[in-house]
Amino acid sequence: MNATTMIVFLVLFAFVTVLGFYAARWKRTGSMADIDEWGLAGRQFGTFFTWFLLGGDLYTAYTFIAVPALAFGAGAIAFFAVPYTIVVYPFIFVVLPRFWSVVKAKGYVTAADFVKGRFDSRGLALAVAISGILATMPYIALQLLGMQTILQALGFNGYIPLVVAFAILAVYTYMNGLRAPAMVAIAKDTLIYITIIAALVIIPARLGGFGHIFQLANTKLEGGVKPASILLSPKLYTAYATLALGSAVALFFYPHAMTGVFASRSRDTVRKNAAFLPLYSLLLGGIALLGFMALAANVNVHGNNNLAVPLLFLKEFSPWFVGVAFAAILIGALVPASVMAIAAANLFTRNIYKEYAAPNSTSQKQASIAKLVSMLVMLGALIFIVKIPLKFSLYLQTLGGVWILQTVPMIVGGLYTRWFHRTALLLGWLVGMVLGTWMESTVGFASSFFAISPTIIGYAGIWALIANLVVVLVLSLILNAAKVSNGTDETQKADYSEGEATSA
Repeated sequence: MNATTMIVFLVLFAFVTVLGFYAARWKRTGSMADIDEWGLAGRQFGTFFTWFLLGGDLYTAYTFIAVPALAFGAGAIAFFAVPYTIVVYPFIFVVLPRFWSVVKAKGYVTAADFVKGRFDSRGLALAVAISGILATMPYIALQLLGMQTILQALGFNGYIPLVVAFAILAVYTYMNGLRAPAMVAIAKDTLIYITIIAALVIIPARLGGFGHIFQLANTKLEGGVKPASILLSPKLYTAYATLALGSAVALFFYPHAMTGVFASRSRDTVRKNAAFLPLYSLLLGGIALLGFMALAANVNVHGNNNLAVPLLFLKEFSPWFVGVAFAAILIGALVPASVMAIAAANLFTRNIYKEYAAPNSTSQKQASIAKLVSMLVMLGALIFIVKIPLKFSLYLQTLGGVWILQTVPMIVGGLYTRWFHRTALLLGWLVGMVLGTWMESTVGFASSFFAISPTIIGYAGIWALIANLVVVLVLSLILNAAKVSNGTDETQKADYSEGEATSA
């Protein structure tokens, strides 16, 4: 534990803590006792704040730990994260502005609200809520893993520092709602950009340049227990492509990403962010390269690849800048974890509590329940990481994208047509969930890949989604031909139009 590193780290963390508590008064137009104000910040974030919020909750601390760790241990396959964050933005440029319009017009708080209104189906809404909450819980736990890794690198032992950090997070999330992570995201992303740019300049200069780094990294990977390479093996082409495609489609259907979209001020804000967010993809490419740098620098991770980046920074940076880098990564866990807890709380409150326990609950009552649930979600994640072995939390996370993908037919399909039958969508979702989970179970939840033949290996989420879509198409044909009721659509054509767009 270096004194300079520790002082810089604590000063930056204290600054972020104060910033989080200050957020309660920032741009507030209503009462924090209202679910719209607490959970969606009054739906008034413009392009600038939405860009930081979405970047903050999509590019998490675990991204900065896990992507280089995968490159450190498995080589080129880690770079699937770069194309998928490029592919996703044209998709959201087309789909999400339309989604924002109907959500704004009808006052929806969650994606499950939209599905219920569009198809007149409580079952579909519950399916979306269950998928979202299941996928979010281990995701929050992984933010804790990122924090724990940094605290270990700083020299802290045990769980007390982790408990203190998340107690602060829980309190200012409870008090300030979505404003807290939105404001903190600005500080977090600024520190992350400074850290990664510095790493890409300083570390290669110390290690003899990128050519030398790639040469050394490839030698290390080829000589590992599980040989790998900095170049992708042809047998992994399908796996790489399907994982990138599936991850791209799933990314913005996670509840925390949806919450960032719902909080946007206008349709134009969503569009502009689809154009500007690829700047984070440039950053992600640099982050992945840190894994190769750690190999070239002979970093000894003692069997824990997650330590590759922290130990690389300790070895190559000055003590004061290590404090900056570690603060950036730890703060990078606070922002997404807070948004994820809010998103999970919104889903539970709107689509489980209000739907099944208290149909007549007021917005104020919903806000109070959501605040309580956000605390319980964070506490659950903390217990999860303390009590459950690391490998199981990692295995559960591989299921997150698989589960979220199964909600895509009902959300994206519902945005453009009501031809899909609600019963077909529900059964398709069930088939996709069961099949995807079964595929993951056959590899012990240790991988996202499933081989449908000796030569075709792909992302289990894509195979499950294909099965889901086949069920939806076939059953929709049958049920529509039989004129089985598809419920009453509470949305109107005008709700999806440009009419709600304003200058961002």
